[in-house]
Amino acid sequence: MAPPAAVVVYQNLIQMIEYISQHLWLVWTIVAMLCLIIELGSGDFFVTCFAIGALGAMVSSLFDVPLWLQIIIFAVCSVLSLVFVRPPLVHALHASGDNRVSNAEALIGRTGTVEEPITGEHSGYVKIDGDVWKAVSTDLETIQRGERVRVVKMDSIILTVERCL
Repeated sequence: MAPPAAVVVYQNLIQMIEYISQHLWLVWTIVAMLCLIIELGSGDFFVTCFAIGALGAMVSSLFDVPLWLQIIIFAVCSVLSLVFVRPPLVHALHASGDNRVSNAEALIGRTGTVEEPITGEHSGYVKIDGDVWKAVSTDLETIQRGERVRVVKMDSIILTVERCL
């Protein structure tokens, strides 16, 4: 006669617990991977610290350290990485590093050639690197076609220019 279903389930549960307790390194590795996957969605290096803790516990499990000590190692490694690893990572993430101007702001200081004369308060056109821009003079003087000018300011899409000396 076969044992009752409850006994079979209980025996299988015991075998599973024994297998997991013999392969805790795999459990800690899965925890670390799950933390890293979750971190992909957060992007603030918080969950990464728990992945580091899980890796510390995984290494300790390879040396047959008891489970209670592995949990303490996980907690200590996680807290230490929150204190010492996360701040530099967050700082590096938010550091500007690249102070170059982009788009239209890059035109300030550049030189170009007047395509249509700039007369007093009336705008003309200046060609810079093959692009033609509407321009006005800084001192409202007339600048003739063909003269070289330097961009000193930009308001929306209108350049303010001065003669190159």
